Amino acid sequence: MKVTVVGAGAVGASCAEYIAIKDFASEVVLLDIKEGYAEGKAMDLMQTASLNGFDTKITGVTNDYSKTAGSNICVITSGIPRKPGMTREELIGINAGIVKTVSSNLIAYSPDTIIIVVSNPMDTMTYLVHQSTDLPKNKIIGMGGALDSARFKYRLAEALGAPISDVDGMVIGGHSDTGMVPLTSHATRNSVKVSEFLSTERLEQVAADTKVGGATLTKLLGTSAWYAPGAAVSALVQAIACDQKKIFPCSTLLEGEYGLNDICIGVPVVLGKDGIEKIVDIPLSDAEKAHMQSSAEGVRKTNGLLNVEA
Repeated sequence: MKVTVVGAGAVGASCAEYIAIKDFASEVVLLDIKEGYAEGKAMDLMQTASLNGFDTKITGVTNDYSKTAGSNICVITSGIPRKPGMTREELIGINAGIVKTVSSNLIAYSPDTIIIVVSNPMDTMTYLVHQSTDLPKNKIIGMGGALDSARFKYRLAEALGAPISDVDGMVIGGHSDTGMVPLTSHATRNSVKVSEFLSTERLEQVAADTKVGGATLTKLLGTSAWYAPGAAVSALVQAIACDQKKIFPCSTLLEGEYGLNDICIGVPVVLGKDGIEKIVDIPLSDAEKAHMQSSAEGVRKTNGLLNVEA
């Protein structure tokens, strides 16, 4: 199993590290345009192998896509990160060109690969890969919902005063501060609905804190987060590589599901060796349906900018 991660910055390097530590891939190729940067990150990570007990080979390369040939899964993290006060949508002008070029180069050497998009604005960048490549829809996946759901579960556990292993919850919709749809009606603590433990007001606060999870970290760190995004990517890669048939909310091209067409947005999917193997239709409350429609409108608005910029 060969995995390529494009972009050796904080998110890309964390992604490569988590994949290597889980030890299910034979090789991880870390690629960056900055001379020597990916090579240095790869060397540093390889020097942890004996300490962390993994045998995955991590190879760093500077802008040489021939080294990515035969990759089963490719992850695109490249692009400029968010700065304090910057929305994900404001990144579109620069990141659209980067993602289009990167995906084209990856497919040239790995025509049957599965692509996971991390670059922001993530739903629109995922849609761009659909529009600009011939990959089937099941092989193009946007990461956002997996990360947003991890942040939702963190906030739920915090509110409940419970171990996070006791908590389950999911966020669908667009990967943006206003587009996320935390499904509080489906969230549980050890199979018991969290509404049995938390007031409506507290659940609303949990949802609100989840939506600004990325912005909160950007304000604190001065740049985008990297540990949780890297871990979210590694979970998706492992589910595909190991054919786990796990359900994650991911941005995928919808063709009538959830009443939406010609849009990439986060919904629950089954991930296996073929990428997205099934879109899972779950019942939504009237409020959640309305929020989902509003989220889709926001994504379409950003997609409209893509037509101008890309």
